[in-house]
Amino acid sequence: MAGALTDPTRAPVAFGRRAVPQLFGELLRAGAAARLRALTSLCDLVHEPERLHQAVTGGYLKQLKVLFRDEDPSVRAKICELLHLLTSHSIGRQAVLASSLLPPLCQLLDDSSFSCRRNVHQVLSHLALLPAGAEALLSLVPKLMLKLTKEEDEEVQLLLLSTLTHCSRLDALPGLASDGVSLLGRKLSHRSSIIRRDAAAAMMALSVPMDGKRQVCEDAEVLPVLVGLLQDKDVEVQANAAGVIMNTVIITTGKQRCLDLDVLPVLLGLLSEKHGDDDEEEMKKRRKALIMYVLRALTSLAEAPNGRRLLLEQLPLLEKKAEAAEVDQDIRRATQTAIQVITWTP
Repeated sequence: MAGALTDPTRAPVAFGRRAVPQLFGELLRAGAAARLRALTSLCDLVHEPERLHQAVTGGYLKQLKVLFRDEDPSVRAKICELLHLLTSHSIGRQAVLASSLLPPLCQLLDDSSFSCRRNVHQVLSHLALLPAGAEALLSLVPKLMLKLTKEEDEEVQLLLLSTLTHCSRLDALPGLASDGVSLLGRKLSHRSSIIRRDAAAAMMALSVPMDGKRQVCEDAEVLPVLVGLLQDKDVEVQANAAGVIMNTVIITTGKQRCLDLDVLPVLLGLLSEKHGDDDEEEMKKRRKALIMYVLRALTSLAEAPNGRRLLLEQLPLLEKKAEAAEVDQDIRRATQTAIQVITWTP
């Protein structure tokens, strides 16, 4: 009866703390089937925090490097799945970054197995959450940008955008040097709101340095699409688009281009929208981010003569916003700053 209950896709697991060393030992055995069973059992086991800690602190990770070159694509995919599970936790991310696994892992971005490639992208997305991880991946940004243009799977596109966003927040120059503004601009009109949201988030990171602001202005298609996204049905898409515009209108060219695109009525419309008090806390945070970006964009646009003239006509709307009792303190201060800039006289 015991034999009938054995799962043929998994290796037998020793009791307690002996399980992890036993399974890593199985990985050294000849035969892809045996290695695959051991990896499957390890993937089950590391869902337990104690076993995950044992796996990443016990010196076992160095054994995985040889499996990246395994002839069986199922083994390569499963080893990357194991790393995906390990890097779901901070201790696992730190252990992988401290190891020598990253260079051979990145070579699997071109693996013939889709499952393997997807798992690699999941690992990289996790690693990029740490500043040290994002820094380690900066040299990979040009390749990731290129893959974003060719990738059709939406899940992988989201993983790519997440990695690129975190890398670009640390240093936008590799993304800008890889034609990132133009490449990300193509994703801003994607049918998926999640991809539009993440593409706009990556674009916001690229628009922080001066060169990024210039590239956003110089691309004929990006700013018109971003202005359109201010009216997207997804609040996070709206907020990220507003964030890019907020960054771009800091420079004179950005102010003029946005004013030419008639962005002021759209921004003021977002400011005057009313929402019920029954919004969830997370939704309130998203709406706050949107309004803060809008107010900062309006403040910068008021520095242009045309912008100030148009905003002076809308001063009652801003004064009402600043005086409303229910307004968040940060929003009130940002509104007061906008009013001061609009009403400034030499």
